[in-house]
Amino acid sequence: SSGLATAGFRSAKYLPPEWHQSNYCQYHRAFASCQEAERNRDEAKELCERTAAAAQRAQQDSTAALGQRLQDIHFWKSELQKEIEDLDAETGLLAAQKLRLERALDATEVPYSIATDNLQCRERRQPPDLVCDEVERELLKEAELIRNIQELLKRTLMQASNQMRLNRDHKEICEMDWSDKVETYNIDDKCGRYNNQSTNIQFHPSSVKFEESASTPETWAKFSHDNIYKAEREKQASINLRALIDNILHDVSEDLRMQCAAVNEAFAKHLEELDDTKHKLEHHLKKTLKEIGDQEANIAALKQAIKDKEAPMKVAQTRLYDRSFRPNVELCRDAAQFRLINEVEELTESIESLKKKLLEAEQSLRNLEDTRMNLEKEIAVKTNSIFIDRQKCLAHRTRYPSTLKLAGYQ
Repeated sequence: SSGLATAGFRSAKYLPPEWHQSNYCQYHRAFASCQEAERNRDEAKELCERTAAAAQRAQQDSTAALGQRLQDIHFWKSELQKEIEDLDAETGLLAAQKLRLERALDATEVPYSIATDNLQCRERRQPPDLVCDEVERELLKEAELIRNIQELLKRTLMQASNQMRLNRDHKEICEMDWSDKVETYNIDDKCGRYNNQSTNIQFHPSSVKFEESASTPETWAKFSHDNIYKAEREKQASINLRALIDNILHDVSEDLRMQCAAVNEAFAKHLEELDDTKHKLEHHLKKTLKEIGDQEANIAALKQAIKDKEAPMKVAQTRLYDRSFRPNVELCRDAAQFRLINEVEELTESIESLKKKLLEAEQSLRNLEDTRMNLEKEIAVKTNSIFIDRQKCLAHRTRYPSTLKLAGYQ
């Protein structure tokens, strides 16, 4: 055994073979350790290089992915911004059309006031002119048309208000989405600029996970797509409504002006009839007045003729009276007696005829006076009707709004 003396005592000295063996073992261990260390260094170097390359590639891939993500975000952000601007502009255009509707609705108050005032004024016509004529029918038609138009404009106004609210709601949705995109773009842009030399980087172990509420790229894109689609749908509905409003206002203004023209034409025709009737009545009144004068002269002549018969009657009756005093046989029915009696009878018949004619003339005069009064009354009625239609109604109708005002442009 190594290290033992032959005399049975342990010596502190090693034998030369042991010494060589010990050195050899040290050499071997040192060589093995060096080889192991060298192999470990090589492996470590390779691992470092490999992991460094992998980390660099991973960082490059992440940066590229962030860059692609930035492009996607920028695309949807731009689409949303365009949709927001389009919706805002469209809402402004719809607001202008809504203002036209409000102006047009306000403008209908004047025609309605004119129509109702015309109807009320014409109620002050006197019989027999208080008639449901063509003018009244056209005025009633005008009033009903205006009421229907007002209801239509009110319904359209409500529709425009609702559409503007929908436009603003979807614009707000797009703005919120756009705002999130802007914030996300800034975050990812900042992340894309991080590198190994950045001073504001640190460990965040708890962030290495997927949030349960996180969206997928498909649902993320679909969300913005749906928002834009809905906003686009409302924008198209708004465009269609604006076109509808334009057509409604055009048709309304045309219908009102056409009905106004129809009423004015009915007034003109009726006034022409009234003027013609009044002129004819005045002509008949003139003839009646002349006839009254002639009849009064005729009555005076008849009275004078009756009076003129008094003297001949007195003469004849006096003659007969005096001859009735002839004595005895002298009281003879001679020719003179017969002639005097015939004269009295003739005069009596003439006076009766004249009196009868006088009565007829006086009755005729009374009839003429009644006719005169009726004609004067009828002329006054016609004058009143003409005054109401021309001075009251037509004068008021000159305030009728223009087509531009009725269409809401003024």
